[in-house]
Amino acid sequence: MNKPVNPNVESEPADEAVAARMPAALTLAKGLDVLSRVAKGDNTLGKMSKSLGLNKTTVHRLATTLVESDFLSFSPRDGYALGTKLLELGFAAQQQITLTRVSHDYLRQLSADTGDTVNLGILERDQVHYIDKIPGTRRVEVRCVVGERQPLRHTGLGKALLLDEPEERLREVFQREAALYPRYRYDIKQWLDVMAHYREHGYALDLDENEDHVRCVAAPIRDMSGKIIAAISVSSAAQYMDDDRIQLVRGYVKDTAMKISKQSGYTG
Repeated sequence: MNKPVNPNVESEPADEAVAARMPAALTLAKGLDVLSRVAKGDNTLGKMSKSLGLNKTTVHRLATTLVESDFLSFSPRDGYALGTKLLELGFAAQQQITLTRVSHDYLRQLSADTGDTVNLGILERDQVHYIDKIPGTRRVEVRCVVGERQPLRHTGLGKALLLDEPEERLREVFQREAALYPRYRYDIKQWLDVMAHYREHGYALDLDENEDHVRCVAAPIRDMSGKIIAAISVSSAAQYMDDDRIQLVRGYVKDTAMKISKQSGYTG
């Protein structure tokens, strides 16, 4: 890992003391300002210091932290440049933006067809990350917020995202989340049996597992290689989602997931 070494960093103890007391939110904002200046071509401490109105000691501290986290890179010859972490985040953001744009109209139609809340989620940091939502028209609305994260084990989206995972991975997910959420309707053997059933039929359910009196029907979205890249779900209060209606909604959800998958290049 390359770390910046600059002999021109000034010794300013008073400014260092101020920086040390800098609130976390302000430090974050200043760090983002440093990233912005490097993106615009400021590759030295002197240039960034002048552009931002900060002393070199403070800029050096911020830049060093960003280099250590791979948001910036540094070499004595070329100075500072954007780091590989930004490429990773940019690629992930591009995928999410493309996915939401491609799927949004399908989600709207699915919500219109069912009258229920429709969600789009991806797997991120061992959680479901909700990236789009279409509210339903029911009198009782299911609470869900774009941007929130939920567990995998007991959400419909989470199970759908895991349908292709081997048993070893499923056991790891179950045991990790059992430590965080010990109260659950299934033991690990029962859950593995349930997941095997869902895998066979290409969908997943949440039967009052994540929230009381809320049921969800979910199905995976695949890319051109067949890999699961996201999942959609229809969520409703249990009073609107009895066993017979689950079977009806399941067809809508799987059909919509397949249409979005085909837009993503899937041909299976």
